[in-house]
Amino acid sequence: MEQYKKEFIELMVRSGVLAFGDFVTKSGRRTPFFINTGNYRTGSQIGRLGEFYAAAINKRLGRDFDMLYGPAYKGIPLVVATAAALASKYGHDVAYCFNRKEAKDHGEGGLFIGHMPKAGDRVVIVEDVVTAGTSVRESMALLAKTAPVRVCGLVVSVNRMERGAGGKSAIAELAEEFSFAAFAIVTIDEVTSYLHGRPVDGKVVLTDPCMKKIADYRSEFGAPAS
Repeated sequence: MEQYKKEFIELMVRSGVLAFGDFVTKSGRRTPFFINTGNYRTGSQIGRLGEFYAAAINKRLGRDFDMLYGPAYKGIPLVVATAAALASKYGHDVAYCFNRKEAKDHGEGGLFIGHMPKAGDRVVIVEDVVTAGTSVRESMALLAKTAPVRVCGLVVSVNRMERGAGGKSAIAELAEEFSFAAFAIVTIDEVTSYLHGRPVDGKVVLTDPCMKKIADYRSEFGAPAS
């Protein structure tokens, strides 16, 4: 596993973003692990997070895109941090935008803040995680209403590797449905493989009982990474 992936996993643990226990996802599934990017709360944390997103995007797409889009609300800091990291780490000063939850009816108006999507823009959606793909489909519809852009990529922090409507993972189904590259900084298998029994700051966060619950969950809802 690449070093940046190991560092990212440890960042999630130290930031309280990755947790093991009993949770309910947006799709209604009960899950033994949860990724909540809303728990990043310091400048250094969000700065490092942006660097990890930028590393994944640069590795997978290079410079073959024109703008980043972050869906409100969690996608807002993600897309800003990622754009800043692409500029500072890779010299790629790419445009970015995010949406409002409700259209503004005064001043400049509109649904978007930052770069206004225009015809032909090649867009990468920056998300936290994907379980069933609902929020990504909402983003696709919103972008399509605005301009004839081409969404060429979707990047998330962790690929939960869960089945979508069919037998494939939700992220693989989205890639097939919309003909774009869909990828993550790390997969849940990489996370569990790295953390199982390993202390982070002197504490083991993924114990044998937790690992058993994850294995049971994956046997019911799991899918290949791609």
